[in-house]
Amino acid sequence: MRELLFGIIGVGIIAPYTAFVPWLWQHGLDVMLFVEQMFANCIAAFFALDVIVSAIVLIAAAVYSHRHGGRGLLGVIVTTLLIGVSAGLPLFLYYRWRDENIIGKKRPVRAQ
Repeated sequence: MRELLFGIIGVGIIAPYTAFVPWLWQHGLDVMLFVEQMFANCIAAFFALDVIVSAIVLIAAAVYSHRHGGRGLLGVIVTTLLIGVSAGLPLFLYYRWRDENIIGKKRPVRAQ
C-alpha cells in the first residue's frame, strides 16, 4: 500500500504541473492573470472552487488528525498548498494509515 500511495503522490505532482509549468513559462508569475483565467468561465470556476474547497477540507482534516495524535501535519499542508490536493491527499492518507498501523502490517496467509 505504501508503494501505491507514493506512486499516486508522484502522479499527483506530475499531472497538474504538466499544465501549470507551460502556463508559467509563457506568462510568468502573473497572479492576476492566473486568477482571471482560473475563473474565466463556469467550468473553470467549477474545477477551481472544487479544488479550493477540497484543499480546505484536507487541511482541516490534517489539523484535526494532528490534534488527536496524528503526524505529518506540516508536510500535508505544504504539499497541498504548493503542489495540490492530488499530492496532499495521498500523503495525508499515508500518514494516517501509518499511524493507525494499517501500512506495514503483514497480512496473514489465507488457508485454501
